[in-house]
Amino acid sequence: MNYFPWLTIIVVFPIAAGSLIFFLPHRGNKVTRGYTIYICVLELLLTTYAFCYHFQLDDPLIQLAEDYKWITFFDFDWRLGIDGLSLGPILLTGFITTLATLAARPVTRNSRLFHFLMLAMYSGQIGSFSSRDLLLFFIMWELELIPVYLLLSVWGGKKRLYSATKFILYTAGGSVFLLIGVLGIGLYGSNEPTLNLEILANQSYPVALEIIFYIGFLIAFAVKSPIIPLHTWLPDTHGEAHYSTCMLLAGILLKMGAYGLVRINMELLPRAHSIFSPWFIIVGTIQIIYAASTSPGQRNLKKRIAYSSVSHMGFIIIGIGSITDTGLNGAILQIISHGFISAALFFLAGTSYDRIRLAYLDEMGGLAIPIPKIFTLFSILSMASLALPGMSGFVAELIVFFGIITSQKFFLMPKILITFVMAIGMILTPIYSLSMSRQMFYGYKLFNAPNSYFFDSGPRELFVLISIFLPVIGIGIYPDFVLSLSVDKVEAIISNFFYR
Repeated sequence: MNYFPWLTIIVVFPIAAGSLIFFLPHRGNKVTRGYTIYICVLELLLTTYAFCYHFQLDDPLIQLAEDYKWITFFDFDWRLGIDGLSLGPILLTGFITTLATLAARPVTRNSRLFHFLMLAMYSGQIGSFSSRDLLLFFIMWELELIPVYLLLSVWGGKKRLYSATKFILYTAGGSVFLLIGVLGIGLYGSNEPTLNLEILANQSYPVALEIIFYIGFLIAFAVKSPIIPLHTWLPDTHGEAHYSTCMLLAGILLKMGAYGLVRINMELLPRAHSIFSPWFIIVGTIQIIYAASTSPGQRNLKKRIAYSSVSHMGFIIIGIGSITDTGLNGAILQIISHGFISAALFFLAGTSYDRIRLAYLDEMGGLAIPIPKIFTLFSILSMASLALPGMSGFVAELIVFFGIITSQKFFLMPKILITFVMAIGMILTPIYSLSMSRQMFYGYKLFNAPNSYFFDSGPRELFVLISIFLPVIGIGIYPDFVLSLSVDKVEAIISNFFYR
């Protein structure tokens, strides 16, 4: 047991250091930018150090636990702790946020506020992934909301106010249900009110009450990790946001919803989850097909990528719904892998938009000649997105397939049917990915505009793309990287279902 408060430092450091941005000299974005990147890298190094030297992988229990009294009236503490489930998302958060601050170089308007909001989001994300107290989880979840709203409504595209309002309405509406669920569970949980996740995980409730709680949490998390029909804020938001915001949204924010589903709905409410899991699987397959067939109809490049990420979240939902450790491991692996791939795709879309100032696909064409490096990396990463073997997406979706086939809970015919439909979805994915790259990069639409000469991607952009691309290949070749983090924890969660 180490008494050094690693997690508190990791959570509080970005927002505390970010609030010092406003004391930096006013003119020149160079100082602000360098300071922010420096803080992000420092935080990433701190996190990796704490996890390397103070975290035992073979222990499925909570580690690095901290518990400080906050409000004694209803047992609300500053409780932090991580296990194998939150290790991957926290490291992913550090990685993607660092790269997104590096990608935000073109932002010059109000750059101090912009970088402060990025760091505030960083704190909120790590806090919600590592909190062991339901109300603290809710507070961190809300801390996430305001920076995104501001980043959207100040630095967005033409329709930024519309999409920012839509985003805040959807997510705040979901958070109301989250708060109701948190208070319900906390106050009903036992004789004296408690919000401690360890205590609550061993409670049992009447089934009807458990289902009510479950629906409340499910609505909140279904808005965040968009589950059809609550996904419609996502394409608008992504179509308008600046691309560094898009990297954070697609890479981390959507993963918070999936993490909440596993952490709260599966751990705290297993009986309700085993009632709802067939619906999860049905909705997941519908979502894969629906989003993959809506994506080719989008004119906006970022909206098309956003629909592809909705489609990939369907695999996570299916993995959570098949109550097998294979399926859940596949879902966690898909969380990590999709975080990398979608962030890279949004960054590519944004950099090519910076070059040519065109957002719509039918105006582009023939870009492969002026910007060959961007073209190469775009092709590679869209291949990764359509689950090419050897990339991380393939492994994750394959493991989810295995999880659904080996599930004890469903009969043979439904499983065959679901696998068949999922396979159709995996056939639709290459259609929109490859048509996207065809419309952008091939063809004869030569630019005879006055700015017909663009720079190809510089060292900064190549650095961002390659450092996202290496983990994708690495996970694809050796997925045990990520699986070894979560496999014991997943076993503990699943055994909860069968021996309770």
